[in-house]
Amino acid sequence: MDKQKMNVARRGLDRRTLLKSAAVLAGGASVLATGCGRTSSEVEAAGGTSLVATDFSPAAETTAGKVRGFTRNDIHTFRGIPYGATTEGTARFLPAAKPKPWTGIRSSMYYGPTCPQAPRTGWKNDENAFLFQWDDGQPGEDCLRVNVWTPGLNDGRKRPVLVWLHGGGYAAGSGQEQPAYNGENLSRRGDVVVVSLNHRLNMLGFLNLAAYSPKYADSGNVGMLDLVLALEWVRDNIAQFGGDPGNVLIFGQSGGGGKVSTLMAMPAAKGLFHKGVVESGSTLRHQMPDASAKSAAMLIAELGLNKNNIDKIETIPYQRLLDAQDEAQKKLTAAGGPMVATPLGMRGPRLGFSPYVDGKHIPNHPFDPNGPAISADIPMIIGTVLNESSPSMTNPDLEAMTEDDMKKRAAERYGDKTQMVVDAYRHAYPNVKPVELLSRMISVRTNAVTQAERKAAQNAAPAYVYLFAWQTPILGGRPRAFHCSEIPFVFYNSDVSAFATGGGSEPRELAAKVSDAWINFARKGDPNHPGLPVWPKFNAASGPVMIFDKTCAVKDDPDRELRRVVAEATPASARG
Repeated sequence: MDKQKMNVARRGLDRRTLLKSAAVLAGGASVLATGCGRTSSEVEAAGGTSLVATDFSPAAETTAGKVRGFTRNDIHTFRGIPYGATTEGTARFLPAAKPKPWTGIRSSMYYGPTCPQAPRTGWKNDENAFLFQWDDGQPGEDCLRVNVWTPGLNDGRKRPVLVWLHGGGYAAGSGQEQPAYNGENLSRRGDVVVVSLNHRLNMLGFLNLAAYSPKYADSGNVGMLDLVLALEWVRDNIAQFGGDPGNVLIFGQSGGGGKVSTLMAMPAAKGLFHKGVVESGSTLRHQMPDASAKSAAMLIAELGLNKNNIDKIETIPYQRLLDAQDEAQKKLTAAGGPMVATPLGMRGPRLGFSPYVDGKHIPNHPFDPNGPAISADIPMIIGTVLNESSPSMTNPDLEAMTEDDMKKRAAERYGDKTQMVVDAYRHAYPNVKPVELLSRMISVRTNAVTQAERKAAQNAAPAYVYLFAWQTPILGGRPRAFHCSEIPFVFYNSDVSAFATGGGSEPRELAAKVSDAWINFARKGDPNHPGLPVWPKFNAASGPVMIFDKTCAVKDDPDRELRRVVAEATPASARG
């Protein structure tokens, strides 16, 4: 090597040494005696943020080839790694194939494409956009990608693996859509490997074309099969990222919780995960084949296709598919019958593009009439937030709602039984504002409790139930404990998501308690830790629930009577 090249190499070595030293000062790889690493605030206090991205490292080997990410404060981050081949063109509506191998080192420092989806309507409300700070990414059908955060590579360690399944129902969202989804702080705090991912959504993932060609026999559930493929990728590759393929937790919120519920019932997913967490997404039932076929027929008619030319659907531009989906959905809603009650209010009948009980990949309803036998040995955490629906979250005028206004809105759901429901809730909460009372009346945790009861009835693995009741001070407190509000706390990202939490010591202290519970559960199947009161396993008799709030406490089924009243007031045809 000539003198000039030696000087360049020496400068690079000095630079790497300096950056490595800064990273150690900024947080190190040490783990506290409790099993938790340094917090983000401790890292910043010790020396600020250190980020290293070179041409060669950090690198890891996957079954398809090498990938290179970046390192920040000793957490190695890889984004947009393919876990499946592209699903565009002739691969549309088919079960995904494994990714094609590549040569050399694939740069994996930024998120990959997100599944194409309808424009997010939340952007139209300034306050809503402020709360969530969405990142909708770049859409594309080559969207089967995973993101990984890990404290170590190829180090022989067997860290718990936490796989995050995003919300958005089965129609929208991505593994990057909320800043709270960033896994760096959770990975550092718990010395764990965090994975998030994208998969097919809406009609790309759940259009049941089985009646049109044997080729598309599985098309109605390929979005869920994508998740199985992603978990297979974790099984086959996560050891190279310092994770234990024999200790995988899947967790998700809203639609992501529904995906966890569904994977619990899928034979193809058996053995690919070992613990599950359902956050505000307890799913008991899915649509049946006739409803799924009806949705597909409506869309196919909008596209002017039939059995003879169905393969043309592979070449139709996505925007045309989306337009046809919108029109089909309007017609389905208009013709579909009674509205269905959910924790988020009223929605249309169980039609549309979502998983269905196909008898093969999803043999039965996930948790109806019982918990799935194939996952009886999987421990679960199941929970909700206090104000799943907060009417005044982005409408300050509703804070002045009167008692009469509240009853009129409640009547949209409870009809002639409204006064009975209002009386029960007013007795339980005599001092809350009408808008708060309305919020609680339409944020009933019936599905979560039912799921926990059916899990506990299997008498095989425990369920732990929580209620996240901490209410944000942002926007004068109007959002309350809103849908999605627990996510920054689970990921130990209360400061990253200060626009939703307010930031500072109070939410950070609660985030420590919540994230440590998830970390401990991932590690050993038990969320208990010294920062919380003893969290008992759920049983139907006493119904213990951990209340996450300024002061955390365990209460025995605090809303049992309210759920009974709501069940009596809700028509059977409208129960979700």
